[in-house]
Amino acid sequence: MDGISGKVALATGAGSGIGRATALRFAEAGATVAVADLDEEGGEETVRLVSEAGGEAEFFAVDVSDEESVKALVDDVVSTFGGLDVAFNNAGIEGTPGPITDQSFEDWKRVVDVNLGGVFLCTKHEIPALRERGGGAIVNTASIAGLVGAADLSPYYASKHGVVGLTKSVAVEVADDGIRVNAVCPGVVDTPMVSRFTGGDDAAMEGIVAPQAMKRAADPSEIAAAVVWLCSDEASFVTGVPMPVDGGYVAQ
Repeated sequence: MDGISGKVALATGAGSGIGRATALRFAEAGATVAVADLDEEGGEETVRLVSEAGGEAEFFAVDVSDEESVKALVDDVVSTFGGLDVAFNNAGIEGTPGPITDQSFEDWKRVVDVNLGGVFLCTKHEIPALRERGGGAIVNTASIAGLVGAADLSPYYASKHGVVGLTKSVAVEVADDGIRVNAVCPGVVDTPMVSRFTGGDDAAMEGIVAPQAMKRAADPSEIAAAVVWLCSDEASFVTGVPMPVDGGYVAQ
């Protein structure tokens, strides 16, 4: 894919799910991949999978809710690979389902700190590195939860709406630097996060995919394809866009 081969790509939350699939997709397109996650075991497994597929990757530990950890991540990636060209800010958590009257403020803060604060911190520290390269691309993981509302996951939905707003704002701010900033908004994806939410119950999965026009969960690789395209030169005039990759959910 044009504009990916030979580049350095950073993906957070790359120890499983969409992050792992995107790391593999970046490597397949010819990028060197910085695999970042709080989960060292999962991250190292992603590195192994990239290496087995003939790509180059290295694991970096990070807590995206901690600014010093994020700054160290970006500094280490630049020191290790000589720079940074594209970034996928994907790390996130779902929180605890329940009505707002039952939500604890601690859970609210944790979800917002990781899902929104993590994207803020990563973006803040990635932009100077991208400027050093003369431009680049950032893609943030939002969700259909950033485009619509639903009951019983208010911290998660609020955090993802925040990611959409942050993406649009920063895209305008850094356009003159040759940096594009977009978001992907996945629908239901077959990931460990969704498995935790459904408890592995087939009926529960059928219930949450039913609102999607295509009536199925996405494979993580389908989201990864959109992410890598948004990072590529083929999307050179696309910025500030929250792109649904949702099987037709928000089209209805």
